[in-house]
Amino acid sequence: MTLHLNADRLLAELHHLAHLTDCPPTEDKSLPKPTQAVTRIVFTPRDLAARAWLKSLATNAGFSVREDAAGNTFLRWEGTDPKLGIVGTGSHTDAIPHAGMYDGTVGVLGGLEALRGLKESGFQPRRSLEVLMFTSEEPTRFGIGCIGSRLLGGAFDPDSADKIRDRLHEIDPNAPEGLTLREVREAAGFHGPLARVKLPANYFAAWIELHIEQGPLLERDNIQLGIVTNIAAPASYRFTVEGFGGHAGALLMPDRRDALCAAADLILSVERHALTANARAKAAGHSGVDTVATVGMVAVHPGAVNSVPSRVQLTLDIRDTDVARRNAVMAALHADIETIQRQRNVHITEDLINADSPALSDPHILATLESVCKSEGASYRRMVARAYHDTSFIAPIAPVAMLFIPCRNGVSHRPDEYSTPEAIALGVHVLALTLAKLSAE
Repeated sequence: MTLHLNADRLLAELHHLAHLTDCPPTEDKSLPKPTQAVTRIVFTPRDLAARAWLKSLATNAGFSVREDAAGNTFLRWEGTDPKLGIVGTGSHTDAIPHAGMYDGTVGVLGGLEALRGLKESGFQPRRSLEVLMFTSEEPTRFGIGCIGSRLLGGAFDPDSADKIRDRLHEIDPNAPEGLTLREVREAAGFHGPLARVKLPANYFAAWIELHIEQGPLLERDNIQLGIVTNIAAPASYRFTVEGFGGHAGALLMPDRRDALCAAADLILSVERHALTANARAKAAGHSGVDTVATVGMVAVHPGAVNSVPSRVQLTLDIRDTDVARRNAVMAALHADIETIQRQRNVHITEDLINADSPALSDPHILATLESVCKSEGASYRRMVARAYHDTSFIAPIAPVAMLFIPCRNGVSHRPDEYSTPEAIALGVHVLALTLAKLSAE
């Protein structure tokens, strides 16, 4: 079979999807071209418009469309033996505020182009092929990422999921407060119990997600593709530091219980122990520097220039490919928190948001990807995915892998996120041929 892909069609569709955004058109001369700021939050009118457009592309190509109660969208090309496990691919199309146009979307539209290209080239799959657009990979609206894939893989209790609260009002003051996921999804047209969303363990015979790297390694080393061997997983925490506030002039330094100073000690402890974990791993001969920890949100009360902070809330995202190492960092942090409380006379509470497990790629899918890369003369490297991906939650129920393409300067989640047409075309080409091989098995 000679594979014919329509790269121009795919690029036009990526740009069309990018313009389904809540970001107003702007001309920022400081950004490299081409750029497009994208805000597309799950279940908003822009997200629903993107979903409707995606479904129209699939039906026009002759594929069937199915949606579940969470809004996960399945685009299927029926195989000659539909009783066999499906070979799947896909990603997400929701986007955080002021993001770029390639994160997730390359995996969805690229997956669709892979199926169209195979069909237009005369290929007939034995196993059915399916493109999956996951609901709410980004945590923007509900405070937790990968809602759709968590439900599909059984990692999220359906009743608990339906009760999580909408946070859209934090971005849009005109949005209503306090709505539950159930209320929001049903208003968007997705009905039925979330308990029916979970897929059976044999649903996918193989799963591959195509994605931009979101890091600099491939571009820096002039390597065309990354074959992902494992995916790091985060644990997310919310800390509240309670101190004692007062007037910035009248509350003397010896009497202070400054919650922000205590929070600063906590943040620096996070950084110190993450660096120590990496240094120890390197000294032990491990190749990766896989422990990363980030405090990305800090809310200070009362937030006045002339008032000593009495309460601080902060979030921690800590990720690793090794759960034991991640847990060791948290144990060291907890010891420091005890010291901070005692020395600064504050009270610190901790809430666990999620603690997910790393995912390992399937050796057979990895070998198939490598075989295709070699046959097509594409350079590649095996690598770790350090960003979060829906594939992590498909891994417990199916053999998985990921395929990375380079992105300019390793930039993602920004308007200047960019991958070249050549990189996208090659990634889709290798994806299509790999899907074809796996489908024929």
